[in-house]
Amino acid sequence: MITIWHNPRCSKSRQALALLEERGEEVTVRKYLDDAPSLTELTLTRDTLGRRAIEMMRTGEKLFKELEISETAPDDALLGMMAAHPILIERPIVFAKDQAVIARPPERVFDIL
Repeated sequence: MITIWHNPRCSKSRQALALLEERGEEVTVRKYLDDAPSLTELTLTRDTLGRRAIEMMRTGEKLFKELEISETAPDDALLGMMAAHPILIERPIVFAKDQAVIARPPERVFDIL
């Protein structure tokens, strides 16, 4: 089973979902802006991705700048910011087979299939 944290307004997210659907994959779509991941889910996602929290964030997002978030802040603080403000989460994140990938570019979905 594949799950995608999806924002339908994002072209990269739409492209990643289309690639999965074109392959005939069964995909669970989670609109993470409406159904925000918890701090625990974000921590598990960071660990599954094998990345630092800052690498999961949209650092160019207007809110990132407004909140004056430091790219050198500890992971716990950054994960808390994403839990409080899911718009800060980089998208799309695709999960399959106990793996995850940030599908930027969208073709990265193939890395975990």
